[in-house]
Amino acid sequence: MAIIKSILDTDLYKFTTSYAYSKLFPRAMGAFRFIDRDLLVYPPGFDQLLRQEIQAMEQLRLTEEEASFLEHELPYLPPTYIDFLRGFRFDSREVHIEQTPDGHLHIWAEGLLYRVTLWETPILAIVSELYYRVTDCQPDLAYAERVATEKARTLKEHEVVYSMFGMRRRFSYEMEDRVTALLKEYSGSSLFGTSNVYLAMKHGLKVSGTHPHEWVQFHGAIYGYKMANYMAMEHWIDVYDGDLGTVLTDTYTTDVFLRNFSKKHAMLYTSLRHDSGDPLLFIDKVIHRYQELRVDPLIKYIIFSDSLNVEKAIRIQQACRGRIGVRFGIGTNFSNDVGNGVKPVNIVMKLWRCKMTRKEDWHQCVKLSDVAGKHTGDPAELELAMRTLDIRNIHE
Repeated sequence: MAIIKSILDTDLYKFTTSYAYSKLFPRAMGAFRFIDRDLLVYPPGFDQLLRQEIQAMEQLRLTEEEASFLEHELPYLPPTYIDFLRGFRFDSREVHIEQTPDGHLHIWAEGLLYRVTLWETPILAIVSELYYRVTDCQPDLAYAERVATEKARTLKEHEVVYSMFGMRRRFSYEMEDRVTALLKEYSGSSLFGTSNVYLAMKHGLKVSGTHPHEWVQFHGAIYGYKMANYMAMEHWIDVYDGDLGTVLTDTYTTDVFLRNFSKKHAMLYTSLRHDSGDPLLFIDKVIHRYQELRVDPLIKYIIFSDSLNVEKAIRIQQACRGRIGVRFGIGTNFSNDVGNGVKPVNIVMKLWRCKMTRKEDWHQCVKLSDVAGKHTGDPAELELAMRTLDIRNIHE
């Protein structure tokens, strides 16, 4: 049975970013590259199994129930975009897969950005689940259910408000589904929602998410690195008119972002998302910037989403108490804590290059995180971006 069984089995930001591309940049092209940070060796023939799963996605269709859910729960997506999804079909020709003789995996997805962006999260979920399947990793279901229940109860006890962000590196769809049900049962109002649109529909949860690094990377490549954050925020406002008011800060480091963060943006965006670097230092920097702009930090939020677990979330909440609002997006620690020595895969897909039309030359896309280990992109382009933004090597 195919791993991805619904077009909605994806993260919310894939639809919101896809629509933003279609509205503002309908002819823009992009290429996403798969990155395995642990350089796993995949079993022989893994590429063929993966290709079969990708091809199986061509059979997916948006059902009327799913369309109705989107219309009701995602009102910021217009009827024209939902009609597009009704007719949308994945095209496996957009995805290029190669497995080297030494077992390493290379994946590219290339095409019109409003289409090709929709490949990212399903491909990651397929690679993760397929890897555990072919290497015969077995979850300890009793352990997984017990720890999920304990985590849910602890978060509720400490009044930690969080969303489930667990799709991309989940153990399996079934595990994410089961854990989501347990979180809903035992967390109560502490569980704000889930980024997985299909599981939100299935379990009666809010759909929760933010916009991704790719949106800022695209703007950096097209408008220049000094204007990237500003233009990305402006265009997001143009598309969503105040909805979806959370913005990522670390595409070109938080320090650069905060220099671009104006009074206008501080008022229009309800929250900033932390995704790399020291969370306590981030809290201080953000509060300082809000105070510089004469914006009360207590009416704003930070969304933390970087490699979180329950204990880390509680510590961060304590550091924010009385200073700034706080919410959390907890992912792999929920969807892939299954015991039996199973280690979550460390995989991502990042926008690697883009262009405004098919006829143009490609522009390189890079990401400069608040920790050097999360930098992605061509080394020469990374160096250019760092020089342009006057960023010293983060290792220093």
